[in-house]
Amino acid sequence: MKEIKSILAAWERHQYEKQETFLATVVKVQGSTYRQPGARMLITASREMIGSISGGCLEKDILEHTRVSMQENNFFLVTYDTTADEEIIWGFGLGCNGVVTVLIERLNQENFLNPLKLIDYCFKTKKTGIIATVINVEGNINSKVGERLTITLDDQVNTNLENKKLKRALLKTAQTCLQNQQSSFYSYQLSQGKIDVFLEFIKPPPNLMIFGAGRDVIPVVDLAKILGWKITIIDCRANQETKKRFIVADEIILTRRDILHQQISIDNDTVAIVMTHNYLDDLEILKLLIPSNIKYLGCLGSKQRQEKLLQDLQNQGLNYSPEILNKLYAPMGLDIGAETPEAIALSIITEIQAVLTKRQGGFLKQRRHSIHFRHQVREIIL
Repeated sequence: MKEIKSILAAWERHQYEKQETFLATVVKVQGSTYRQPGARMLITASREMIGSISGGCLEKDILEHTRVSMQENNFFLVTYDTTADEEIIWGFGLGCNGVVTVLIERLNQENFLNPLKLIDYCFKTKKTGIIATVINVEGNINSKVGERLTITLDDQVNTNLENKKLKRALLKTAQTCLQNQQSSFYSYQLSQGKIDVFLEFIKPPPNLMIFGAGRDVIPVVDLAKILGWKITIIDCRANQETKKRFIVADEIILTRRDILHQQISIDNDTVAIVMTHNYLDDLEILKLLIPSNIKYLGCLGSKQRQEKLLQDLQNQGLNYSPEILNKLYAPMGLDIGAETPEAIALSIITEIQAVLTKRQGGFLKQRRHSIHFRHQVREIIL
């Protein structure tokens, strides 16, 4: 998230200064690759590069393409086959065994056909969206690489597709991907040929609510900020010093536990951790958050303390089903032997990341399947 936020900030700056910019996006991979579809890099007219589309081996070549190949084009597709020995000769020894396809485009659209404009909208409005991009055209079809259809959760649709049959089919597919909240690859078979499309699911960064404002919260905020998450600090002590301590936080709420329910709002992108070191505060916070639609709820403290908290809530007549309690991680954090505030923060943030990506947080060397999720190309006959 931090990378795309840096790209958005640089794009807005250069747009204000009316400087030409290019965007390189990984749109397809095969085999082992460093970056996955959706990875982006912004290239400016002054040859500045923000973001990355590889481990650092392809970026300079992409930069040269913006200078040479893009003079007469608004879109240019380049494929790097890292399985070929010739790539070592040309300086592309990536240490991977895969194929990377990158779409380079000149950013000149004023509407949501500009992917950065749509991503920026999704981030600011906390809405999800789909960017569907044509990445391959075979046969005699009135369509070309780079054509797009975009759709947001609030049903804003933009497209420059000229093929009406493809437009109707792609809109339906995009709405399905939006509902399923996942990126996909589709191959549309027409009588005149074939069109391949990359449908990328765009979601806003998670909103991390931290209840507590002690010194042990500082490294948690630092790590979450590195990931580009939105951070909200809730201090039930209403201490004004909190605003000075957490200047990098996006929002700081100074409150009391008896009015807490009036001051916070939970949405589908919210995750929360409880670090107040105050038992009564924790009790009220858990009472408020456990029944909510929160994705992750972590609580600092020993297992015995957490059991007592849940028992006290039950004594108040609050009985929660195992399904509801499944989102409660208490004690929170992965088992990495953490003892210092920094290591504890690392265990907490990595656990949240694992939950959000539906991973177990184990050792990669023990993983039997591919590290990255592989999208299957789905074929549709029109």
